[in-house]
Amino acid sequence: MAEPESTVINTDVKQKDPSEALVIAVTARAIFNLEEEHKLYLEKGKEEYARHQQANQDKSLQPGTAFAFIQAAQYVNKKILESNPAEKDLFDILVLSNNSPESGVRIVNSAKHYGLEISKFCFVSDEDSTQYLKSHGVKLFLSADRIDVCNALRRGVSAALVFQQEVQAPSTPLRVVFDGDAVLFSDETDQVFQEQGLEGAVQYERAMEAVPMGEGPLKAFAMHLGKIRKKFSQEKSPIRTYLVTARSGRDMGIRAIKTLREWGLAIDEAFFMDGAPKGPILAQIQPHIFFDDGLHNIQGARDVGVPSAWVP
Repeated sequence: MAEPESTVINTDVKQKDPSEALVIAVTARAIFNLEEEHKLYLEKGKEEYARHQQANQDKSLQPGTAFAFIQAAQYVNKKILESNPAEKDLFDILVLSNNSPESGVRIVNSAKHYGLEISKFCFVSDEDSTQYLKSHGVKLFLSADRIDVCNALRRGVSAALVFQQEVQAPSTPLRVVFDGDAVLFSDETDQVFQEQGLEGAVQYERAMEAVPMGEGPLKAFAMHLGKIRKKFSQEKSPIRTYLVTARSGRDMGIRAIKTLREWGLAIDEAFFMDGAPKGPILAQIQPHIFFDDGLHNIQGARDVGVPSAWVP
C-alpha cells in the first residue's frame, strides 16, 4: 500500500510504537475550527484555499470539536509515563489531512502553538485518504467529512463524524461517553425495535438475556481504552468511561451489563435513559467526547455544549 505522499514527523514529541499504542487519527477540520477556510475551499477552489493558508501560516487556528479530547489524551499519557516511564501502551495522535504539505504548514504550526502531542501529520492528495488508516494501525478515526467516516467504517476502523461547535475545554480526567446500540453493541435490537416496536424489542431482549450482544463499530476502540484504564486503580484513573443509552434499565439493561461483563469492559457509570433526552445527563458528565448513532441525541448534546461525534 502506498504511503501518504508526505508525512511530517513532529520531532517535538516522543514517537510511539504504533503496534502497542492506541492510535487515533483526526482530520485537521476535526481538531481545529477551519469552517471559514473550508467554505473558501468549496467556493473558490483548492488553489485559493492553499494561497490563504500559506498567507496565514503563522496565524494559529482556533480549537475545534476534537481539540479538548486530544488534550485530555495527552494528560493520560503524562500520567501513564509518571507511573511507568517505559510504558508503550499510550495514546498516539496523528493528523490525516487532504491539504498539500505547503498549505498544511499552518496546521503543523497551530498544533505546535498549543503544545499538542501529535506525532505525525500525513498530507494526502488522494480523494479517499482513509486507505492509509490500517497501515498506521489506527484504532479510531475522527473526521468532519461524512464520506471519510463511512469509508473508514467500511474498512473496519472505528470512526465517527464530528460536528464543528464551540467547545469549552472540560477539566481532566479524560471522560468518554458511549451510546449502546449501534455504537458499542451491534444494532440487532434496534432492528427488532424498528420492525416490532418497543414491546417486541423488550421480549427479544428477555429471550436473549444470556447471549452477549454483537460488536458495534466502536467496540475495538472502547476495549483498548479500557485496557489503558486498567493500569490505574479506579480512584487514580485519568480515564472515566460512561454508557448513556436509551434502553430502560429494568427491561433492557441486564443484557447490556452482561455483555460488557462478558467482554471484560469496565464502564465507570451506566445511565439507562428509557427514551428520555440525554442532554441533561451529558451536561452533568461534561465529557470530552460523546459517541451516538442518533442525530437527535447528537443535537441534544451540542445544545448543552458537549463535543459530539456521530457514528453513522
